[in-house]
Amino acid sequence: MVDDTELLRGAGLRVTAPRLAALRAIETRPHTTADDLVTALAAELPTTSHQAVYGVLAALTGAGLVRRIEPAGSPARYERRTGDNHHHIVCTMCGAIGDVDCAVGHAPCLTPSETHGFAVTTAEVTYWGICEQCAAAEQSDVETDAVTANRPEPS
Repeated sequence: MVDDTELLRGAGLRVTAPRLAALRAIETRPHTTADDLVTALAAELPTTSHQAVYGVLAALTGAGLVRRIEPAGSPARYERRTGDNHHHIVCTMCGAIGDVDCAVGHAPCLTPSETHGFAVTTAEVTYWGICEQCAAAEQSDVETDAVTANRPEPS
């Protein structure tokens, strides 16, 4: 297995402490935002600025070592899972994001009806729904409301 130092060198990037720290943090926190990455790096590299993190993310993304995703209504997110054209599922309540492998079977949405002269290299699908935790919390709220509504008023 190639370590992060070799990955950076192989991508033609200088090996720096912020780049190594960012790769480690993104590995353990998939779908992280730049702000979350600044917070994650603060303990290890307290003088790292927001601007430096954005520069690191741009370099890592440009080199193909990190993938940037942009779910609607959410800040850009970063992950290390690259090169497989996987998709994402996003909770409409809390914003949690999960990876979804490419659709299997007949998937007409992955082949555009018109390319307008573009050479299509990837297709990105975002599934939207409610995660298990939010669905459970929502169900609990409904049950609590039903119990409260059926309680007689104190006299």
